[in-house]
Amino acid sequence: MKNVGRMGIHYLQRLNAENVPKDLIEKGQARVIEASLTLIRERAKLKLEFIAFLSMLYKDVHVYASCSLLDSSIWLSVTLRYPKAISGLIFLGNKFENGGELLRALGGVAASASLLGVPLGHNSSFLQGPAFAPPRIREAIWCGSTNSTTEEGKDLNDPRVLTDVGDVPVQELRDCGVDDDRLMNIISESVKLVMEEDPLRPLVLGGDHSISFPSVRAVSEKLGGPVDILHLDAHPDIYDAFEGNKYSHASSFARIMEGGYARRLLQVGIRSITKEGREQGKRFGVEQYEMRTFSRDRNLLENLKLGEGVKGVYISVDLDCMDPAFAPGVSHIEPGGLSFRDVLNILQNLKGDVVAADVVEFNPQRDTVDGMTAMVAAKLVRELTAKISK
Repeated sequence: MKNVGRMGIHYLQRLNAENVPKDLIEKGQARVIEASLTLIRERAKLKLEFIAFLSMLYKDVHVYASCSLLDSSIWLSVTLRYPKAISGLIFLGNKFENGGELLRALGGVAASASLLGVPLGHNSSFLQGPAFAPPRIREAIWCGSTNSTTEEGKDLNDPRVLTDVGDVPVQELRDCGVDDDRLMNIISESVKLVMEEDPLRPLVLGGDHSISFPSVRAVSEKLGGPVDILHLDAHPDIYDAFEGNKYSHASSFARIMEGGYARRLLQVGIRSITKEGREQGKRFGVEQYEMRTFSRDRNLLENLKLGEGVKGVYISVDLDCMDPAFAPGVSHIEPGGLSFRDVLNILQNLKGDVVAADVVEFNPQRDTVDGMTAMVAAKLVRELTAKISK
């Protein structure tokens, strides 16, 4: 029963679907998959065109317009006040094939972070609460208790800095019987669809840590080569398989390394590691920095330089890399971790082109002190946005 509980009883199974013709099920699943990818694709296109629109206004009339393209009153007021800018936008829109080309012509936006939620929790080995994390993180980002400016001075209200393409509909896909092999492919394709709309770069909100495998795979395949990975975590997540599950959140980096999607993998904050974890680390040439030697390694880790000779840097932050005093809302509480400022120092001082990132393993069901961990996750997202956007 333990296995059944973890994998979930899909709606398709509850309908007694063994009596439904297999080809009919497959056609239905294909339609659901295509609809989910279309949703991400069209949202990413919309966000890019919106950024191009605002960049045109910023450049030619110096106006700030944090508004929705669907708001007709905003359109009317902008059209009446800035007819030359709108005429210029129409002219340029006809001249360039897409918003990405227009942005490059206008200049000023080389990379823009784009949130992509992946509410997946069934590959957790203990608790499945991380599936509920993406909306809680978004809520904390925009809750109003803090301003929208990062420590480096970037404003998240500026759509050229941060956009949001919504969530991969994980539960709907699983409810129609999509297995993990296909689900991982759908997550990868969703990440690629965000990257199609250059200069958007994915900032993925988990979900458990199993989502890092399809995300890194997508980034590597889309860019045409391996990346360097900075992985902050209490655990190495490098089991060949955990409890028989090759897609377990405890196995994501084994899948990444055996696939050749990373050249270097640096794991920081490790303080719960087994013999197999160390052996797997040696097998894949992983650079594992444990908390017991952090005081000795601090200067090195706060002055990292990654990404040279590869396609860029991918950052993966499991919230349990931090001591539970800073982030109690995680499934696997492990005392003796990094402080929040330790994490920020490592991220902010990192030198390298950050092409994508993820924040994973926030479990809202374990959070305490009025959403404390949600605010920590939101702050991480803000500072990662500053690292990605240019």
